[in-house]
Amino acid sequence: MAQKTPQKGHTFIKDPIHGYIRLSRTERSVADTRPVQRLRRLRQLAGSEFVYPAANHSRFEHVLGAMHLAGSLSEVLQTHLDDHDQEELRLAGLLHDIGHGPFSHVFEPLVVRYLKKTHEDFVPWLVEETEVADRLEQAGFNAHRIGQLAVGRLRDKKRPYLDQIISSSVDVDKMDFLVRDSFHTGAGYGSVDVHRLLYTMDVINGNLSVDGRAVATLESFLLARLESFRTIYFHRASRAVQIMIVQALEAAKDELNLLSFDKPEEYLQLDDYKVWTDLKESKKSRRIVQDLEARKLLKCAYEKTVYAPEELVSNVITKDSVRHDIEMEIARKARLSADDVVIDVPTLPSVPYHNAVEIQPLDIPVFKRGPSGKKEIVQLSEVSRIIGVLRTFMNLVRVYTREQYRSRVESAALQILGESPTPTKISY
Repeated sequence: MAQKTPQKGHTFIKDPIHGYIRLSRTERSVADTRPVQRLRRLRQLAGSEFVYPAANHSRFEHVLGAMHLAGSLSEVLQTHLDDHDQEELRLAGLLHDIGHGPFSHVFEPLVVRYLKKTHEDFVPWLVEETEVADRLEQAGFNAHRIGQLAVGRLRDKKRPYLDQIISSSVDVDKMDFLVRDSFHTGAGYGSVDVHRLLYTMDVINGNLSVDGRAVATLESFLLARLESFRTIYFHRASRAVQIMIVQALEAAKDELNLLSFDKPEEYLQLDDYKVWTDLKESKKSRRIVQDLEARKLLKCAYEKTVYAPEELVSNVITKDSVRHDIEMEIARKARLSADDVVIDVPTLPSVPYHNAVEIQPLDIPVFKRGPSGKKEIVQLSEVSRIIGVLRTFMNLVRVYTREQYRSRVESAALQILGESPTPTKISY
């Protein structure tokens, strides 16, 4: 693919994943705003560094990667997007994560439970109510439009693929974090040729679609998502750390006014550095942080993976009230306080990329060329046998407790939730 000639004012950033990333004058101006620069102080995978020591990369480098991929995809699509449209998509990629709170997804349960929002709800607010809007308007872009596009909510009826580039089953966000997180953890599952995937995409009937000739790459992408979820995003020890941080945030939220922000400036003060320090100084969360700093983590006493629908497990995964009742019951049987038992499932808001395990291949349009050369949408299952395996129903439930209570909680969980399908003892 021919590269655009860098224009006056362009700068370059060296990235370990994509090589050199080009920034226009507008992109650099937006990147230098406080909402985007704050992403340097938000770890991409809070908690994973306790398992993978090099997993200290930030949201800032990820949004640069998403911006780069959005630009590359917009250049190769056969719809021939003009320069303004391409720049809009790049800016949306750059801004798509500015709504994250401290510790990224680990802060999500608080805003979901108490504010009925997610980090995506804060993106348009921060785009329109901060200096980001001024930088965009000065460059001839509509801040409201960019804010909506950044979270896949532009809802252009004639061009739905614009949202899909930023937020869909195969989007630039996932393409970047899958490869980047694998690189920084060393887990190795993200060695997917995302550029092959990207260069074979097209727009069919207004929707982003993947060329059937690249189905092997698409399979690799979906498999990498699943394996990365198991080994990185839902790793037992990483989740123990994330659960403890959620407990600390919950305990100190009122004392530290973590949810008392009315202005963007107040929200932007919340980053990993400040909140960690505040949690260490709060009487209500100090002990948890001390345990984290000494790596005295919660331990997984019980784990059950189910590959077929099972009513009890399904309810535990989907219903907060059911989880709470079963936590209470396990604690009672183990003769412990309810605070000493935590049920963990993949659907919780604190799980990084919890939707990564919810692979829905039929949501991914694939096209083939007919005898006349016309591009036709086909079912992915028609061109891939692997997809049928990936559609297998899978539920996963874990029960955590303090190390000294592990055997008691394991016994109680076995009585209530049933035998784990593997006889192997859970360990680290």
